[in-house]
Amino acid sequence: MMRWKELPPRLLGLALAVCVVGQAQDSKQEDPKQIVQEAVKTELAASSTDHSRWLYYEVDRKSKNSVTQWVAETPRGDLHRILMQNTQQFPADQQRKKMDSFVRDSGAQEQQRRAGQHDDQQATALLKLLPEAFIWSVIGGHDGNTVLHFKPDDKFHAPSREARVFAAMEGDMTVNDEQHRIVTLKGRLIRDVKFGGGLFATLRAGGTFAVERREIGPKLWQITETHVHIEGHALFFKSISEQEDDVKSRFTGLPDDVSFQQAEQELLKQK
Repeated sequence: MMRWKELPPRLLGLALAVCVVGQAQDSKQEDPKQIVQEAVKTELAASSTDHSRWLYYEVDRKSKNSVTQWVAETPRGDLHRILMQNTQQFPADQQRKKMDSFVRDSGAQEQQRRAGQHDDQQATALLKLLPEAFIWSVIGGHDGNTVLHFKPDDKFHAPSREARVFAAMEGDMTVNDEQHRIVTLKGRLIRDVKFGGGLFATLRAGGTFAVERREIGPKLWQITETHVHIEGHALFFKSISEQEDDVKSRFTGLPDDVSFQQAEQELLKQK
């Protein structure tokens, strides 16, 4: 299952460093672009081979829709036990009713699958752009990580609207030296991004994103935090503000072939 799907269509994100002074000096002699290329290659390979399933606690705050919930991943889709939506507390019977409704609704499952597939494709496309869209430099290292700085490469021609936004960012990325995994990615929009000369949409400079990832099992990494704060306007001056703070925690492994019924039982056990 793709582990980057939480990022796009909003944006993508990840930042940190190397362990000892000698290691830091060695890493600085490496080609920064090669470090990035190796990390991207490793992430894409892991995404295609990692079929692990997880149960986790999530607090996802958006400007118009916030939710606190438990989530269980299954081969047929993610099952959500919603504890609170916006300011509304969900009683136990409603929590179960919503889960049962999703289990019976093949249309909702298919819609979720298609949305996840679309996000996966965008995440993959943006990951592949990392080595080419930016100019990279190593700026430090600690705790077995290398920290790289990136800034837009003016020679890069973005192939999509999402890539245009992505390529207007400057920031830092942290890569784990031993596993070549991306630990954090943090960026700031350093210039306005306009579509249709600004008539159709404008994203304003200063917007930020940050993604943090952690190893939650042996060589198994998950996004644990996503923070996106970007503002602008669209046609007829409607807001296209993207404000989200999403934090996942308390990960517990589930069987790879876990059923909806088993997942629901595990979700109901959580406090």
